[in-house]
Amino acid sequence: MARVCVDVPLAHLDRPFDYLVPAADDEAAQPGVRVRVRFAGQLISGFLLERAESSPHGGKLAYLDRVVSPERVLDPEIARAARAVADRYAGNLYDVLRLAVPPRHARVEGQASKTPESPSGDEPVEDTTAEGEDVAPASADAAPLSADGATAQANGKHTGAGQATDAEAERAAQTRAEQATDAEAERAAQTRAEQATHAAPQHVAHAGVKSAAHAAPAGGTPAGFEGGADPAVGEGSDGWGNYVAGRAFLRALAEGRNARAVWAALPGEEWASRIAEAAEATVRGGRGVVIVVADARDLDRVDRALGRALGPGRHVALNAALGPAERYRRFLAASRHQVPVVAGTRAAMWAPVAKLGLVVIWDDGDDLHAEPRSPYPHAREVLLTRAQLADCAALVGGFARTGEGQLLLETGWAREISAARDVLRRHAPAIAPTGDDPQMARDPAAATARLPSLVWETARQALKTGAPVLVQVPRRGYLPSIACNDCRTPARCPQCSGPLGLHGAREVPTCHWCGRAAAAYACPACGGRRLRASITGAKRTAEELGRAFPGSPVRTSGRDEILDTVPAEPAVVVATPGAEPAADGGYGAVLLLDAWALLTRSDLRAAEETMRRWLNAAALARPAAAGGRVVVVADGSLAPVQALIRWDPAWFAARELTERRELSFPPASRMASVTGKAEAVADFLDIAKLPPDTELLGPVPAAEEQERMLLRVPRSQLAPLARALHEAAAVRSAKKAPLTVRIEIDPSALF
Repeated sequence: MARVCVDVPLAHLDRPFDYLVPAADDEAAQPGVRVRVRFAGQLISGFLLERAESSPHGGKLAYLDRVVSPERVLDPEIARAARAVADRYAGNLYDVLRLAVPPRHARVEGQASKTPESPSGDEPVEDTTAEGEDVAPASADAAPLSADGATAQANGKHTGAGQATDAEAERAAQTRAEQATDAEAERAAQTRAEQATHAAPQHVAHAGVKSAAHAAPAGGTPAGFEGGADPAVGEGSDGWGNYVAGRAFLRALAEGRNARAVWAALPGEEWASRIAEAAEATVRGGRGVVIVVADARDLDRVDRALGRALGPGRHVALNAALGPAERYRRFLAASRHQVPVVAGTRAAMWAPVAKLGLVVIWDDGDDLHAEPRSPYPHAREVLLTRAQLADCAALVGGFARTGEGQLLLETGWAREISAARDVLRRHAPAIAPTGDDPQMARDPAAATARLPSLVWETARQALKTGAPVLVQVPRRGYLPSIACNDCRTPARCPQCSGPLGLHGAREVPTCHWCGRAAAAYACPACGGRRLRASITGAKRTAEELGRAFPGSPVRTSGRDEILDTVPAEPAVVVATPGAEPAADGGYGAVLLLDAWALLTRSDLRAAEETMRRWLNAAALARPAAAGGRVVVVADGSLAPVQALIRWDPAWFAARELTERRELSFPPASRMASVTGKAEAVADFLDIAKLPPDTELLGPVPAAEEQERMLLRVPRSQLAPLARALHEAAAVRSAKKAPLTVRIEIDPSALF
C-alpha cells in the first residue's frame, strides 16, 4: 500500500490518500517518487510519501495508475519540513511540495548521472524543455479537479507514517545503484538502504515542533558552541578570527555540533569567503550545507568562494535564471547526494542534502527572501525550521540585523558572532551626517539641500585621490514625481488622477498609471504650467553629478543595467538600493541621498529597511585609515543615523524589537492577514474558531475592491491560529464557497 499526497488545491483534502500498488510497480514505488493516480475520476499527479502494510480505510482502495519515474525526488527530510511549514503557514502540503521540487525534465533524468558544472563554468546552460517533460497535459483526464468530484472520491484517511521493510530497502538501494555510475554505485546503494530502513518520512505536525525562537537547544550552550579562539582553525589569516567566537563556531561545525549564530559582518568583509569557510568546516565534519542568498549577484560571489574552498565538483548553485534542463540537472545532483553543498536563491531553501549539518541565510531582511506563492513562506523561517527538525547548525548573517535575528539572540536560540570595537574601528569608514550642529554652522542650507556642501566636498576629495564614488539614490528613473512650481500641488493625470512623472529632460509629463502624456498640463489649483521636481530619481541625479564633475565618468546601476564591479579609478557610480556594484579596493566615498524617502514610508519595517540599505552600501567603502568616507544626508539625531555613525546594528535591532514588543508588533507577536471580498472575509471569520486572545484589526481597504483583516496573537499562539485558519479554509472549500480569501501568516507588509 502507498500513501500519496495528491495535487488537489482544496484545503479540506489536505491529507495523504492510500492506494494499492500494482505488482509491476512494487519495486519502483518507493517513498519520494512521482506518481499518477485516479482521484475523483481524473488522473492527477502526486508524491508517494511512504509505504505501509495496510490502510485504516475500511473501503475499497484504488491502484496507482503508474509511477512516473523511479527517481526519488522528494527527500524524507524535505517531506518532514514541508509538512511543518505547511502547518505553520496555514497552507496545503502539496502547495509547499510544488515549491520544494522543480518540474520534471525527462531527458535530463534519463541521462547518466554526473556532477553538473557550476554557473561559472564554461559549459553552456541548456534552457530548452525536452520532449517528454512531465507537464500538465491538455487531455480531458488532466482537467482541473472540481470540488464536487473531489468530495465524492475523498475516501482516503490520513494515518501515521509507516516504515519500509528490509526487502523494500534492498530494492530501493538496487534501483538507485543502477542509476549511478560504477564508481558511485556502492555509495548510492548504502545511502538509500539506510534511508529506506531508518528514515521513512514522518508527518510532523506543527504543534509538535517548537518554533526556532522558542525551542530549547540541544546540549551545551544555547547556540551549541563556546567562545574563545582555536588556533588550529583559520590560522594564518584573519577571516573568522576577527570575530569573537568566530573560530569556535568553525570548530563546532567541524565537530558536527548544532551551533546556531547570528553574524554581524564587518564593513568590507569578504562575506562569501566566510560562508564558504563555514561550509568547508561542515563538510569536513561529514555533513551537508544549504546556503540561501537574495539575488544572482550574491550567488555568483558565493559560487566562486565555494569553488575556491571546496574544489571542483563539490557544490551546485541553483538559480531561477537557469533553464529548466540545467536547473533540474543540478537539483538531481543534490537529491542524489552527489554534492555536499547547495547554494542558491530563495528556491534553494528546499535543497536536499545528505546529513544536513548547516543552513545559512545571508541578508535575511531582503524582501526577495519572501516567497510570493502560496503559502508565502519566508526563506529564513524555512531554514530555521529545517535546522530545528534536523538538529543542525544555523547561521543568519548580514551587515544589518533584523528584528527576527535579534529575537533569536534574546531567546537564547542563537549566539552572536560580532567583532570587538577595536577591530570594528579598523575596518569601518568615517561616517558623518549633514544635519549635525557643526555642519549646520558651516552650511545653514544643509538641513534642506538635497546635495549639501559636505556631499560635494567629500566626492571631490575622493575623486582627487583616484578612488571611485558611490551615490545611493532610493528612487529609479528621472523625475518620478513632479508638482506645480507655483503652489506645490502634486501633478496628477487629467484622465485617471494618477501621478505624473518625467522620463527625461526633454520628455513631456506622463502618467504612471494609464501611460497617457499630459503635454498641455495646467495646475487645477492655480492654473500654473511650470513644473518642479518632487522626487529626484537616479537618472536625474547622474545628470546633475555629471555637470558637477565634468572630468569624471558617471555610471548608473539599476533596473535597466546592474553593474557587478567597477575598477579602482576616478568615477561616480549612481545606484539604487540593492544594485550597488563592488569596487576594486573599495569606494573612496559613499553618499547616501534622500534619506527622507526611505524613513517616511508607511511601513512597519521602514527604519529597519533603511538601516539595511545604508549598511550594505556603506560596507563597500574603504576603511577610514585608507581614506574611506560615508556621508548620509539626514539629521544626525535620528536613531538609524546614530546606529550608522557608530556602526552598531545590534543596538538598533534591540531598540526596534523593544519598540515593537511594546506595541505588540511582529516579531514580538504573530499576525495573520485575511484578504478578499468583504462578504468572503466576514464569512471566513464567522467560521474560524480563533484562539481566545486573538485581536482583530481592521478591516482596511485592499487592492481590487477587496478588504483586509489583520489577526494578532501572542507568539505562543501561532500554531492554534494557523490551525484555526486552515480549518476555516477547509470548511469553506468543502462548502464550495464561490469567493476565495487569501491567508498570509506573518505577511511581509502590514499596511
